[in-house]
Amino acid sequence: MRFGADTSEWFQREVLLPFFMHHLKETRDPVPAKVTVFETGANRWHRLAAWPPKDAKDTKFYLQPDGHLSFTPPSPDGGADAFISDPAKPVPFIEQVAIGMPKEYMTADQRFAGRRPDVLVFRTDVLPSDLTLAGPLHPELFVATTGTDADWVVKLIDVYPDDFKNPDFEAGGPAWEPTPNPMGGYQQLVRGEVMRGKFRDSLSTPVPFAPSQPTRVAWAMNDIFHTFKKGHRVMIQVQSTWFPLMDRNPQVFMDINQAKLEDYKKATHTVFHDAARPSGIGFEVWSPRD
Repeated sequence: MRFGADTSEWFQREVLLPFFMHHLKETRDPVPAKVTVFETGANRWHRLAAWPPKDAKDTKFYLQPDGHLSFTPPSPDGGADAFISDPAKPVPFIEQVAIGMPKEYMTADQRFAGRRPDVLVFRTDVLPSDLTLAGPLHPELFVATTGTDADWVVKLIDVYPDDFKNPDFEAGGPAWEPTPNPMGGYQQLVRGEVMRGKFRDSLSTPVPFAPSQPTRVAWAMNDIFHTFKKGHRVMIQVQSTWFPLMDRNPQVFMDINQAKLEDYKKATHTVFHDAARPSGIGFEVWSPRD
């Protein structure tokens, strides 16, 4: 993934060097901004007075029937989607076979995952204008499982247009080198996080799921500062395995460290998206000032 400039060099020059010059060479105090942060997608630095930005507004994407994602809450008959989770066939965290954990997984193309039957995919219509998310992300799922434990993974993805050609942001960095991989239709992982279901209410006191009983699972993901550009789409993928970033869950309420091969069971997981159980992800949207 290209970010249009050498972000490390900018940070060293604009943030680190003035700091060390002041404290080691007694130059003028640079008085750094409260927040210095890079906006991916638009690929530019910001100096802000607060984080999240003071004028950011809370909003939410809701999961909808037929794999749709929108700002509108679902209808009373919005229904649900279900999939079979098999611990013996977990969803990998990256498409290719790798030794260790290649850093590329943090922006890896997620099309391979979306083709699997154990990954639910929801996406918006084509965005009519830029959409900037700035601050924490708050997934909230209403789910059920035929087991007594389950992991829930939410991935936030930037879907590039099929005819995308680099770059699609303002010039200002060094000249782009040809990218070895076509970016048309690329599904860039922006954020992803796991909630081990038995810790949904407390990280110190795990509780099982009641089989097939609808249950709320909510948690906080890492903050984001990303712009989904005009013509892109926002996608959310929901799954229950993410191997080996997350160890396999036997989907039976127990001490996983003591699990034996025979303890690992298939389970059917259901994600609801109706008016009474509006699964989605909350975030803060911001309009950057140039």
